[in-house]
Amino acid sequence: MKKILAAVLAAGLMTTVALPAQAKKTIRLTSQLPATSVLGKNVAMFKKEVEEATKGEIEIQIFDSGQLYDDKDVPKAVGSGQIEMGIASLARYVGDVPAVDVFYVPFLFESDEKLAKAVAPGSVVRKPIDDAILAKTGGRVLWWQAYGAAILLTKGDPIKSPEELKGKKVRVFGKLLGTWVTANGGSPVNVAGNEQFFAYQRGTVDVGMTAPDTIKSRKIWEVMSSVTLGNTAAVEFLVVMNEKAWAALTPDQQKIFATAGQRAEKTLRAEFAGIAKEAIDAGKANKMVIHTPTEAELVKWRASSDAVRDEFLKTAGPLGKQVYDAAVGLK
Repeated sequence: MKKILAAVLAAGLMTTVALPAQAKKTIRLTSQLPATSVLGKNVAMFKKEVEEATKGEIEIQIFDSGQLYDDKDVPKAVGSGQIEMGIASLARYVGDVPAVDVFYVPFLFESDEKLAKAVAPGSVVRKPIDDAILAKTGGRVLWWQAYGAAILLTKGDPIKSPEELKGKKVRVFGKLLGTWVTANGGSPVNVAGNEQFFAYQRGTVDVGMTAPDTIKSRKIWEVMSSVTLGNTAAVEFLVVMNEKAWAALTPDQQKIFATAGQRAEKTLRAEFAGIAKEAIDAGKANKMVIHTPTEAELVKWRASSDAVRDEFLKTAGPLGKQVYDAAVGLK
């Protein structure tokens, strides 16, 4: 009997010793932008830091260019746990958290300095929004990705006044921007970021609304000929993680994710002015006409946003008023 017990114990010990090392954890991240875009490179930086810091315990798999989900589907996909992480335009959260549209009230953030204060981690504008997104969707915001001030694209002459939007189909990426287009006589068309090029190529829309980096990353000069600069809205993207996937990380891994996200955000925002200039210069080098509004034109653009501000305050609820007042109070 003792010999049999010894054999069983020995077999158990041998089995224990022979067990393979714990399998690495795979975290999938979906993005609608190309890997070559500034946001694509930004998440690649995050991936590298996390994988190195976890010494192979975690692998980040990036699915770019809308391979898995369109931009509009990311909030639900991440929140429900269909995928662990994703990049989505801030505007895609308006259905769950209407207050996010504060960043799309035209000309509310007229200076880079004011915008930087609003989007800073823990700011009086950003923190309530981050908290609400987690509570309403189950997606934890790891970091914000700067994507520049919204620009307008056309196939013909550049748009120089809000009156020129009348009768035109305009690509938008948020409800409030659609309200702004409608208020100026245009017809808003919601087009996902990865579908822009073909929408311009096929004439689905007459006017594009996007961020500067899109010009270079999607070679927009092949389908549009003019760019109108301005500060219509702040284009921001969020990198979000499913809360259950976050909770499944060890405390040390959570710290690594948070630190890598903070570094990615800080690096991108510091570099973005130069990145935006490179994109505009690329458009110019490819024969695009670049128009910078005059002060007289800006007066008209600002006046065109009054009704939109009122609409935002009417529909965004108490949180919307809270973050709007906080934004106005920034100096």
